[in-house]
Amino acid sequence: MRAAPLAASPSASPVASPDDTHPLRWRTLALLAVAELLGMSLWFAASAVSPQYRALWALSADQAGWLTTVVNLGFVLGTALSALLNLADVVPARRLFALSAVAGAAVNALVLTADGYGAALFWRLLTGVCLAGVYPPAMKMIATWFRARRGLAVGTIVGALTVGKATPYLVHAIPGAGIAPVALTASLGALLAASLVWFGYRDGPYPFPPRPFEWGLVGRIVREPRWRLSTGGYLGHMWELYAAWTWLPVFLAASIAARDPSAGARGESIASAIAFAALAVGGIGCVWGGLAADRRGRAWLVTLAMAMSGACALGIGLAFGRPLWLVVPIALAWGFFVIADSAQFSVLVTESVPPDAVGTALTLQTSIGFLLTSVTIQLVPRLAERIGWAWAFPVLAVGPALGIASIRRLVARTRRAAS
Repeated sequence: MRAAPLAASPSASPVASPDDTHPLRWRTLALLAVAELLGMSLWFAASAVSPQYRALWALSADQAGWLTTVVNLGFVLGTALSALLNLADVVPARRLFALSAVAGAAVNALVLTADGYGAALFWRLLTGVCLAGVYPPAMKMIATWFRARRGLAVGTIVGALTVGKATPYLVHAIPGAGIAPVALTASLGALLAASLVWFGYRDGPYPFPPRPFEWGLVGRIVREPRWRLSTGGYLGHMWELYAAWTWLPVFLAASIAARDPSAGARGESIASAIAFAALAVGGIGCVWGGLAADRRGRAWLVTLAMAMSGACALGIGLAFGRPLWLVVPIALAWGFFVIADSAQFSVLVTESVPPDAVGTALTLQTSIGFLLTSVTIQLVPRLAERIGWAWAFPVLAVGPALGIASIRRLVARTRRAAS
């Protein structure tokens, strides 16, 4: 029997669902936010200490970039397998999250046993594979507790993981904190995240129904035009996001050194502290983005956020080598807007496919997005080597421009369908 086509009704404008009323919804949101913050601290556990790795193994800037890129590729591999096998819709999300977080904590700690660059890349690759079971399931889990305020709820989860990814930079900013303290702190956080979800989480009043395995599910999702347009906006966002997060700390350190060549280790600590603030402020941006999307519409919010972050990518180079009072505000604004829209692309996906395909649709979206990030993470340092850090970031503004175009097409399609 032929499978029915996927239904789609994404919310480009504010949601008109009845308000969420379950008394445990905010407690669950807090629990999942903390778990996501702790679990996603694994992501940049090696990137935050890349200066130490460069000194330890005499790495180039391009090789240091692979400490982040390989995590993204591992995440792509994990999410691709998860999507192909429908894991996010077949395996209970609570179980998938907890087991993945425990495995991620273990392989991240094994980086400390690496006797060379190649071994470190291998363990970082496996860390990314494990994180594929931490990020998408959390978005699906919180969506079972919220409908009317789903934008706020998913935005809070993404905000928490943003702060979690920034945590290694905060630990590294502590004088004397090197490779081992940063790695072990992240692994401990992932173990705590697994415990929180395993013992404290249960699905909410709007659960997504389980489904049997279906080989053709990915193909049916991809053929849904509104999923493609939502994902097109997401890809524009992802073109910019991880390259900005990866290289902003290096840009800041280079900017401080250009202004004060004697800054040395003190300059690196200052750069790590600013980088933590720039990434962490994105957590506030995600919550604000969720509130704004629920009130003004998701298309309005993602368009504004991409326009602002793209402007920061174009403008931050002009502050290179300038006083910190010029550099820091642009870095903070970029950190705020570059992630403020991320959750809303995920919400658009949850509303564009049937409930029993949401997990696979989210996983597929993130898999493609993180594959794209490997391009710009490697592109930016090569541009910096050729034309300098002051001009390396404008190429990232191409993504938001194309993302805005895709979302405008989604809005036009939604309006035609409504009329």
